Amino acid sequence: MKTYMKPLLVTATVVILVIIAGAIWYAMSRPTPPEGAPAGPAQTVRENSHVLETGPDGAVTVVEFLDFECEACGAAYPFVEELREQYAGQITYVVRYFPLPGHFNSMNAAVAAEAAGRQDKFEEMYHALFQSQSEWGEARESRADLFRSFAEDMGLDMAQYDEDVADPTTTARVQSDFAEGEALGVSSTPTFFINDRQLTDLQSWSDVTDAIDAEIPQ
Repeated sequence: MKTYMKPLLVTATVVILVIIAGAIWYAMSRPTPPEGAPAGPAQTVRENSHVLETGPDGAVTVVEFLDFECEACGAAYPFVEELREQYAGQITYVVRYFPLPGHFNSMNAAVAAEAAGRQDKFEEMYHALFQSQSEWGEARESRADLFRSFAEDMGLDMAQYDEDVADPTTTARVQSDFAEGEALGVSSTPTFFINDRQLTDLQSWSDVTDAIDAEIPQ
């Protein structure tokens, strides 16, 4: 090999090593998405999200991240029902799970709702959980049996319900919502998004209706 080629080879090798090292550093320094979060950019709505109200094409999309045991979510529940009635035909209303770790039965409740949803009874369980929140909220023991009784009252296939409650994919589905909520900046419940914009520092429920009104074409 000619002598003048050696410095060129050394330089090329150094450059390649620098590029490789940079690529490794970039990959390791990128923020890791929360465990359980769906692949790709975080989204306020997924194909498997639970839709309580379906508006026409172009309707304003309202997304609520909720915890069935959260007192603030329980207080918001009547307002949400009024909101759905007031804006029927103008909004698409979506709810997603965000069971807070400090609530003993929040995950049990979310799993019960998801299991009911597998039999097309999500909304019925959604109503049952919020309407009975005072009976089980803040309990320090599992109230899964109570939630199961709601499923029985709905006429669900109880063998299927029990199987779905025990199925790890049901819990994973709830955790996926929670992880994506964290990726979107959700830290408390209820948290509302209007057309992908998170509402912060809510002072009254009119802040939500004002945000919806601002998105409805005049």
